[in-house]
Amino acid sequence: MSSSAGRKAGAKSATGYFRRLGRRLTEDLDQLDAEQLAESADASGACRVSECRRGEEATMLGRLRSVDSCPQAAGANVQAEFFDGTDAITLVWIGRRRIPGIESGRHIMVRGRIGEREGRKVIYNPYYELRGNS
Repeated sequence: MSSSAGRKAGAKSATGYFRRLGRRLTEDLDQLDAEQLAESADASGACRVSECRRGEEATMLGRLRSVDSCPQAAGANVQAEFFDGTDAITLVWIGRRRIPGIESGRHIMVRGRIGEREGRKVIYNPYYELRGNS
């Protein structure tokens, strides 16, 4: 390889580095976070929420955006909004007032059958595995 060809290759990689750095510094943080979540889910082989359909069983990897508890005596449940970088889905654990480890910002892997409630995707009583904190 000639020295001029080596310099051109080095200049291209440096240009790519500065382009990526500039993008990271100027792009919306939520957009970057969503892209990072989607990439990690793809790398793990998990399904994307945006591609899951009602009736399918799916395994997804993402983060809990919010967690709400409804401790009514007869209808206690915990609801969480799960986001994988492509779309959100509601997780509902029926008969639970609280679940240790299920908290906002937590990375989690979930598996269950996709349903629909009020036009939104939902999984009732999903199997879950807690992953590292964000």
